[in-house]
Amino acid sequence: MTVYILPFEKMHGLGNDFIMVEKRHLPHSLDEKKLAKELCHRNFGIGADGLIIVDLSSTRDAEFIWTYINSDGSDAEMCGNGMRCFAKYVFERGFTDDRTFRVQTKAGIITPTIEDDGSVTVDMGVPKLPLELKEKINVNGEEIEFTYIETGNPHCIIFLKEDVKDSYFELFGPKIEKHLRFPKGTNVEFVNVLNRNEINCRVWERGCGPTLACGTGACATLIAASLNGLADNNAVVNLPGGPLKVNWDKNSGHVFLNGPASFVFTGNYNLDPKNVCIAVQK
Repeated sequence: MTVYILPFEKMHGLGNDFIMVEKRHLPHSLDEKKLAKELCHRNFGIGADGLIIVDLSSTRDAEFIWTYINSDGSDAEMCGNGMRCFAKYVFERGFTDDRTFRVQTKAGIITPTIEDDGSVTVDMGVPKLPLELKEKINVNGEEIEFTYIETGNPHCIIFLKEDVKDSYFELFGPKIEKHLRFPKGTNVEFVNVLNRNEINCRVWERGCGPTLACGTGACATLIAASLNGLADNNAVVNLPGGPLKVNWDKNSGHVFLNGPASFVFTGNYNLDPKNVCIAVQK
């Protein structure tokens, strides 16, 4: 059987892990959604929360283009942790000498900056704020109050008086993700505000499930906490994988995300043409 050898890089941002592949290495006939499901499978593939396709092409508005696909094959408009990994990848691989550059995404133009300490700050743009600050939905007979924010991706933020328990997280996370209130699905954040500058957050990610960190979720959490009078405009958001720094500049309206991006390993993956619909020429 003919196989196709695909070079890849494994990266993570606070444990939120990604497989990086360059578009130039992909056959034109490949089904990218099937590819994401195969590569991201933690038993039969490499294992990751999502697939990032690095397109080195430039446009009039951006130096790079990216495609992000969740581990279940569904599309995601943006991913803060993934964008930090993307930025570190193209910079460390020498595809740009600029520490600040623009990336075309389905959420618009995103601008990351490589900091001197090796961390990456991402200008996540202007969030879409809710028309109604507090909404309620009924899940399993329980009325749940939430704030809905879009930071490239949709987020349902639920404030609790203590850190969320595993049983509550695992029961309500998937049900809220696919609730009728959210026809395209939603990420779900269970949040405990410790003080005006520190927040604990646990994320049930749309198309992925439990994840160790979520950059767009951290941004949405800080914004929702600020709008509800629970936090200032900048805070550390603690996630299971570690802390992220979020700053909401109300003068410009932009929200900024800062955190690490780490390389794990490089390898070559043997793609079965039958599994990902590759038409290999013999």
